Amino acid sequence: MAVRVELYLKLEGLESELAMAARSDSRGKREKGGGGVCVKLLCLWSVCSALSVAYLLYLPLPATLSEPLKLMVVAATFRGVTQAGDIGQSLGLTHHIRLINTAVTWFESMVPLEYEHIQTEDRELSGVQVRVYQPSVNIQGGLRRAVVFFHGGGWSLGDPKLGSYDLLCRKMASELKAVVVTVDYRMAPDARFPVQFEDCLKASRFFLQPEVLQLYSVDPQRVAVCGDSAGGNLAAAVAQQIGRDNSTAGKFKLQVLIYPVLQALDFNTASYQQNQKIPILYRELMAHYWLEYLGADPELIHPLLLNNHTARDQTLVDLHRAKVDWTRALPKDVKKDFKPVIPAIGTSGILQKVPALLDVRAAPLLAELEVLKLAPRAYIMTCEHDVLRDDGLMYVHRLEQAGVSVINRHYEDGFHGCVSFAFWPSYFAVGIRAVDDYIAWLQEHL
Repeated sequence: MAVRVELYLKLEGLESELAMAARSDSRGKREKGGGGVCVKLLCLWSVCSALSVAYLLYLPLPATLSEPLKLMVVAATFRGVTQAGDIGQSLGLTHHIRLINTAVTWFESMVPLEYEHIQTEDRELSGVQVRVYQPSVNIQGGLRRAVVFFHGGGWSLGDPKLGSYDLLCRKMASELKAVVVTVDYRMAPDARFPVQFEDCLKASRFFLQPEVLQLYSVDPQRVAVCGDSAGGNLAAAVAQQIGRDNSTAGKFKLQVLIYPVLQALDFNTASYQQNQKIPILYRELMAHYWLEYLGADPELIHPLLLNNHTARDQTLVDLHRAKVDWTRALPKDVKKDFKPVIPAIGTSGILQKVPALLDVRAAPLLAELEVLKLAPRAYIMTCEHDVLRDDGLMYVHRLEQAGVSVINRHYEDGFHGCVSFAFWPSYFAVGIRAVDDYIAWLQEHL
């Protein structure tokens, strides 16, 4: 903040000097032709522009973050796109998410194609659009592994068939010699909960049918589900549902959850407090995505951020309080000195207006232990500099309570979204490591 103030004061001083120089230039043109003053003006303009760019880009970040200067540039770009979306909506041009998604899609379309030997097929599974990736030749000649993948983006952004997600699926198919199915589920604002969940569930159930697995030469005992961020939310929810569904013949052997979002009852966990201003997923932005997904009034964002929907006088949440009690689930070195935020008196009616806040299909962390016991073995990735860190860590704790084998791969230099930055032109070292690590785990256990 001090640096921003200093930059602002410098800009103010430069503006004054620029104005004085302009007046001098006017006199100089009459007296000496103004050549020297013009050069000075150009120099001042250059310095002013440089400081303006620095002001827009600067964001105080922890030194332990992977490549903080590069992240500043990425964050500034995303902030600019987000602000443009807000302006577009305020002018009545379009929903801000549509404008943001247009920019994201444009950027992703510039990512160069790799793993071109992987064959792709766009088709429908039970009426849901998917893309199937598979190696061009089944070298082993036998049954193969498979991964069902759900992309992230706050249930509203991204195109799984473009850019980083396309490359990620190609990389999995290539290195695992596996069939990879990425689900192009419908997104907000055109579709709200539970549409995204139902699309992913329907596509998964259809793919797990014996005759479909046979069509793609997939071993029924070697199918995993995977997702990042909101996709991790969908992967966890679908894995729970299929685990408890006796009508589904096929089951997932493994689940890979990459910095998943799993609950909306506490926006003041230790990680939400610690990382609320860390890009690219800010605390307020995550609450906004929840409201978009659930089709709720955006004016509820401030009561949610205050945890007014889970205040002590809100009895509807009593059955779930222990499930999101991070003060008990997390070790002391993770909690640090952060304190829980539990207001005595909250905002009445929020849970009645938005009952999906308590729906396990939207918030998998709230599932009962009897349901969790049926979930597949899990790999859960978390990042230190991520508001969703504690969502993942609490799910690790609850799965362990249910007796499910789970591994937590934690990245001290990681930030939310880093897996999407594992490919050129915006790759980060931590993103590359994270992708290689979870694929290696699948290689060993799937």
